[in-house]
Amino acid sequence: MPLTMNREVFITAAVTGSGSTQDRSPHVPRSPKDIAESAIACAKAGAAVVHCHVRDPETGTPSRDLKLYRELTDRVREAEVDVVLNLTAGMGGDIVFGSTEAPFPVAEGTDMVGAEERVAHVAECLPEICTLDCGTMNFAEADYVMTNTPGMLRAMGAMMSELGVKPEIEAFDTGHLWFAKELVKEGVLDSPALVQLCMGVPWGAPNDLNTFMAMVNNVPDEWCFSAFSLGRDQMAYVAAAVLAGGNVRVGLEDNLWLDKCVLATNEQLVARAKTVIEGMGARVIGPDEVRSKLGLTKRAPV
Repeated sequence: MPLTMNREVFITAAVTGSGSTQDRSPHVPRSPKDIAESAIACAKAGAAVVHCHVRDPETGTPSRDLKLYRELTDRVREAEVDVVLNLTAGMGGDIVFGSTEAPFPVAEGTDMVGAEERVAHVAECLPEICTLDCGTMNFAEADYVMTNTPGMLRAMGAMMSELGVKPEIEAFDTGHLWFAKELVKEGVLDSPALVQLCMGVPWGAPNDLNTFMAMVNNVPDEWCFSAFSLGRDQMAYVAAAVLAGGNVRVGLEDNLWLDKCVLATNEQLVARAKTVIEGMGARVIGPDEVRSKLGLTKRAPV
């Protein structure tokens, strides 16, 4: 497929994530207040979309607490700067097995709940976008599996569609795109769909360009996609995603570093991504243009 560079690009800032990064950088926000302030700073730096998880304010560990999501949502919506809010719905499907000789009972860190509970904060807060991890996958840890069965994804996707929240399909490998297309074919998700291509996450799609283009070529032409990679490859994938016709994601969820031995803030990563995009001759678009592009309805504070 010939490359068609995207000339109007939106930036998503993934500001905190649910990985064990909270003790590796003082810039990883923990409390709803800190996460919201970081999201707002990203919007001022050029991000049209902010992708947010919540964490326990004391320990920094990932959380599904509805009160934390409510506070975060209200703070972002009441800010003086506009931004599209994207909340994760990826939690609640975590299995940590026991040893290789005794996998059951499952170990500490397992968090498996039903579809309704996994999207409870989405129903409560009604973000404009929420994520839908479109497959089960082994992660870097020896015994951890991110679990998203076809039945669970159909149930969660239907709930998101019924709520009027745009699912952002998180595709960690080509099979996830295959199933996403099936969800659209079945009418569970609307078309055109929104996709995030997640590159370099062990053990999903490796972040070499051949694999990346295989992912891009499996996204239907009428769909909209973004892409990211991890660590030192984050900025390289800003350029790669734009060149391949997509949009970009940066932030501390995926990368803690601005330069070698220099820890980043979220807004610094957004500002650098904006510089890369504009240096390529493209334009960074804002939240209203993203809403028009994706068919979103702005949510007012409640």
